[in-house]
Amino acid sequence: LSLNNRPNKKAMWIDCGIHAREWISPAFCLIFVHYSLSFYNQNPDITQILDNMDVYVMPVMNPDGYKYTWTKNRMWRKNRSSKKNTSCIGVDLNRNFDANWCTIGASPDPCEEIYCGAFPESEPESLAVANFLRSHKDSIQIYLSIHSYSQMLIIPYSCSMDEAENHSDLYEMVKQAAENIRRYYRSVYTYGPGAKTIYLAPGGSDDWAYNIGIKYSFTFELQDRGHYGFLLPPSHIQGACNEALIAVKTIALKVIEKTQTETGPRETA
Repeated sequence: LSLNNRPNKKAMWIDCGIHAREWISPAFCLIFVHYSLSFYNQNPDITQILDNMDVYVMPVMNPDGYKYTWTKNRMWRKNRSSKKNTSCIGVDLNRNFDANWCTIGASPDPCEEIYCGAFPESEPESLAVANFLRSHKDSIQIYLSIHSYSQMLIIPYSCSMDEAENHSDLYEMVKQAAENIRRYYRSVYTYGPGAKTIYLAPGGSDDWAYNIGIKYSFTFELQDRGHYGFLLPPSHIQGACNEALIAVKTIALKVIEKTQTETGPRETA
């Protein structure tokens, strides 16, 4: 999404559907694109964001796994790659990035749901995303990965108990986003570093993106808190996506504000 030609524009990346069974995630990416194109120049928040940033949106990062959940096994998580010397299929793409790869919280066993792969970026999906982000890391300021479920706004690190260098900034952003969700939609979202908020999860895309220099890196876990889990009914799609949208807008606006403060006011002709 690029809605003007301002020089030296920064960017935001949003990926959805890294885990096949998390259907609300690709739905959010599509609703985000539709909302952005429908309300640019109408809603002041999305207008300000798109005036200052391009947005790269990957609606389904795991297309083979996603298709498999529609045709064969609704609860499938991994991709669908086959490996030599095993009949077990698939790699957990969110354990396949080079961030404390295959340590506690991932598995070297191809039959496990959290199988980390043969080596970091062994999978075409994770390799393609990593290559793109590496080549655009100077312009991409915000990395967002959309998951479900459990209603959480997660910041680095998930791959270790270490604290991110700009922890206080990131924490303040997810805190404000959670407060805005609660104010407008009465939904409660937990927030904080992944390892302390949910569990150790090495090899994640968000920690990897943070480590290559994208210092505003987040994972959102959308609705719900376990009643429907991955089987969130269609009637909940709009509400879940509205909550995520307000979080995205809150964070993006804060990053724009911080960036403009750091670089000083723009010169006016």
